[in-house]
Amino acid sequence: MSNQRHSSSGTKIKVDLDGSTGIAVMRLQSPPVNSLSLDFLTEFAINMEKLELDKSCRGLVITSALPKIFSAGLDILEMYGKSPEHCGEFWKAVQEMWLKLYGSNMVTIAAVNGSSPAGGCLMALACDYRIMAENPRYGIGLNETQLGIVAPFWFKDTMANTVGHRTTELALQLGLLYSAPDALRIGLVDQLVPEDQVVSTAMETMAKWFAIPDHARQITKSMMRKPTIDKMVSNRESDINNFVSFITRDSIQKSLRMYMESLRKRKA
Repeated sequence: MSNQRHSSSGTKIKVDLDGSTGIAVMRLQSPPVNSLSLDFLTEFAINMEKLELDKSCRGLVITSALPKIFSAGLDILEMYGKSPEHCGEFWKAVQEMWLKLYGSNMVTIAAVNGSSPAGGCLMALACDYRIMAENPRYGIGLNETQLGIVAPFWFKDTMANTVGHRTTELALQLGLLYSAPDALRIGLVDQLVPEDQVVSTAMETMAKWFAIPDHARQITKSMMRKPTIDKMVSNRESDINNFVSFITRDSIQKSLRMYMESLRKRKA
């Protein structure tokens, strides 16, 4: 039964695991923009746990089932007008997504087939390798400061580990969204391919990673990422408290409201 396929479909995420190749494809399907809501993040964590425990799964490709967007990032509705308790629960789920992905034993490849701002960028950054559609209209970056909010230290660390300290400093202060070609230039993504080849290229790339014995690759990955993970885990409670006290401030709530109103106007 080596070529069995398992597929599980929640409301917001669909996972297909091909037992013969050892590759799972996770498709984000939470319209309109794959916002990282509490429900989405919970479903994501459950799917990651299942795949991590499945011996037949060696690699994971994450992509979007929606056109033009990979993920627009954190769901502002989870942070606007909500109780401190809710905001805390939400933030813990954001931490959990990152911990599961950044610390995964699987080979993880982000097949970024659309724009990927803020939390969407974090999800891609937490993977081992990023392949993006070569469309200059698609942007990727941690653009939190544009909304008057601040990317936490572990977002910053993840980006600095990828593109270096100076580039991260500029990107985070200015809230830059990089076009696909610029993202490749600074090393935020590893490869650009035509949009219809993003997932197939990710599958082909997996073979290169699978050629390395799993245990050697996993230990090396852990060695590279453990200091960043340990730092977050040991500051987890204070990170939640910081987020809650920041996001529930009147001034921040006001800027979230203004941002949502500007989105509504753009749609109209």
